[in-house]
Amino acid sequence: MSDTVSDLIDRLHREAEMDLPDAETPDVGIVMGSDSDLGVMSTGGSRQGAYDAFVDELGFEEQTDYENPPDARFTFETYVTSAHRTPDLMTAYAETAEERGLEVLIAGAGGKSADLPNMTASIAYPLPVIGVPVQEKSVDSVIGMPTGAPLVAVDAGKSFNAALSAAQILARQHETVRERLLEYHEGLQEEVGQVSRALHDRGTAEFSSE
Repeated sequence: MSDTVSDLIDRLHREAEMDLPDAETPDVGIVMGSDSDLGVMSTGGSRQGAYDAFVDELGFEEQTDYENPPDARFTFETYVTSAHRTPDLMTAYAETAEERGLEVLIAGAGGKSADLPNMTASIAYPLPVIGVPVQEKSVDSVIGMPTGAPLVAVDAGKSFNAALSAAQILARQHETVRERLLEYHEGLQEEVGQVSRALHDRGTAEFSSE
């Protein structure tokens, strides 16, 4: 095991022993099998990702220092924990997640052997885990959990929806998150309403000419 991986594992266990208040710990953990997955798992450019959902739409902040949280009440953290290359790190992260104050995990992986979401869900149980197949060919691997081993999953590449689902879980206990979700949804409704009115009132030909 490399020194860096060993240090990360030790860090996770130390943090699990700190027993910090929930308001000071990350609420959501985002893990991925490789930094090459970051574009899908975090922000996908033309396709919005989990980072965009949390930061731009829901007012979360990324927490990069476990002992010094940002000012925002609701936060998330991001790690790479490869199921195949660093299984010990993946295991340590999943085993300590609940003790570290996390309430829900988002796990994404690509390739045909996208095992990170499945293994993370099995180890972190009963903490809820939302799986993100990074590629279309990853879908079967991510959703192929046996009966008794639950894993919620979104469609390929849609980590934005995974973030919204994570927020829905938090919203059952946190009214502020629920209000932010409703505000976001109302914004979507307003966009559709404006388009519908413009299409009807101006007619298809004029509307389509822009």
